[in-house]
Amino acid sequence: MKMITEDIKLLEGMREDDNSSFKAVYEKYSKVLFIYAHNIIKDKVICEDIIQEVFISLWAKRKTSNISSLKPYLFQAVKFQIFNHFRNNKFSTEDLTRLNIIDVSMNVSQKLEYSELDQIIRDQVAKLPKRCRHIFVLSRYDHKSNKEIAEELEISVQAVKNQISKALAFLRNNLQLEEAVIISLILLH
Repeated sequence: MKMITEDIKLLEGMREDDNSSFKAVYEKYSKVLFIYAHNIIKDKVICEDIIQEVFISLWAKRKTSNISSLKPYLFQAVKFQIFNHFRNNKFSTEDLTRLNIIDVSMNVSQKLEYSELDQIIRDQVAKLPKRCRHIFVLSRYDHKSNKEIAEELEISVQAVKNQISKALAFLRNNLQLEEAVIISLILLH
């Protein structure tokens, strides 16, 4: 709760053009966002550019954005920038798997906008069994570590890993079915 209150104050400061609030947000989140991006892209320069773009955008939109929760917003912004990087650079299936979103072909992924892709994923996540879904959401959307999830739910880290693996397998299988439907629709038109 303390971190959320601190983030709200920082966001309010940024809206009032307080550079020190922006600097505090940057210092608080830039390193963890970089690590997240680097785990996916594996290129330091590209990751630095992505993080810089996220923070430039955050500052540029400080007066107009309606951010309710800073940490998830920043991680979502990084995911969006990573997706754009992959899309613009003819990403490989291996890259997309590392993003832990889906395992679909380039053709379909390039035709879908990020928001459509995100909605398809969220629809599939909603179909996961309750416990599996809860653990997956804590991991991928709330960006909690396996250890944090295990402590919060009072289960073993291995149980968390197993549930995340089940969720990813379910998503891969179901999203491949989505892909086949989308390809069929594209080919029929």
